[in-house]
Amino acid sequence: MRIETLAVHAGRSIDPSSGAVTPPIHLSTTFERSKNGDYPLGFSYSREDNPNRRMLEECLGALEGGKEALVLSSGLAVLTAVLQGLEPGDHIMVPEDVYYGLRQVLHTVFAKWPLEVTYVDMTDLNAVRSAVRPTTRLIWVETPSNPLLKISDLAGIAEIARKANAISICDGTFTTPVVQQPFQYGIDMVTHSTTKYLGGHSDVVGGALITRFDNYLFERVRNAQRYGGAVPSPFDCWLILRGVSTLSCRMRAHLESASAIAVYLKGHPAVEHVYYPGLPDHSGHELASRQMAGFGGMLSFQVRGAREQAMAVAANLRLFTRATSLGGPHSFVEHRASIEGPDTKTPQNLLRLSIGLENAADLIADLDQALSRVTGGTGQLV
Repeated sequence: MRIETLAVHAGRSIDPSSGAVTPPIHLSTTFERSKNGDYPLGFSYSREDNPNRRMLEECLGALEGGKEALVLSSGLAVLTAVLQGLEPGDHIMVPEDVYYGLRQVLHTVFAKWPLEVTYVDMTDLNAVRSAVRPTTRLIWVETPSNPLLKISDLAGIAEIARKANAISICDGTFTTPVVQQPFQYGIDMVTHSTTKYLGGHSDVVGGALITRFDNYLFERVRNAQRYGGAVPSPFDCWLILRGVSTLSCRMRAHLESASAIAVYLKGHPAVEHVYYPGLPDHSGHELASRQMAGFGGMLSFQVRGAREQAMAVAANLRLFTRATSLGGPHSFVEHRASIEGPDTKTPQNLLRLSIGLENAADLIADLDQALSRVTGGTGQLV
């Protein structure tokens, strides 16, 4: 089945007790044993498993084309569980412009954990190969990256990981399975912040890990989920599964509008640079064209000038909401350097946009009036 059909049907069935098309929410924390002491329906305690969680896991596994999925209470809970599954002294590679939340987990939660970390330019396969050590056990890749939208070669990184006897994990949050399917390129596991496009409505927090095959790290994440307690509520799972039903339709709208906005910004005199892999002059455009079915709903741009001008543009936007996160119906603008703190690699004049479901012409008009305020309508900074 194609992904649009899977998004509606995978993991779901008509409720046998009522005939309801929409799955019920199973709020029970515990489940009845049979007279001989077993659990004939497969559920014993909701921390260990729950019907809503199982439905969502089956759906996400099918969407990615994986063997199995686990859903946890947040995207960072997934990252934490993965790192907990590594052995003392293990070496991991992450992108030099990695999502700042993963950097925070590494250097706060795991500050005293004996893990070796190397930050690598994942767009340079030679740099990735050179960073491999005998103790390398995990290669983490984000493509497109956040917020500079760099594109990494998934097949090349997967091959390097296999030769190193390491597990490769791709963060698929920006792309979703609609736009990019890393298993097709040999990646071992995919993670998502289901808070974003999969939930799709800015009303639920969650995370997921999907594996292509049985492996020890996935099983250790399962133990962290069941016995560490990082589980989403039944209602959270229900909300995310509901959001997945419209994922394919929503992504088409996000992509179409993001492409139009990137082209507009590219031609504006007050814009210094646009980061969007759909633009032909993007350094990763050719690679993105091969491994992505579209270029995503996220883009960043640098306002000509400095932090002051970027903040002024964000302050004058009317339809774009100044907020963290992405993938919801509302368009968001964020000054990433402010979020990432003093060690940020993000330019101070950069704004990240999550393009929502509003009309693209209205969003362009909003950007135009905000940029015009900063330039006084002349294209020159004032």
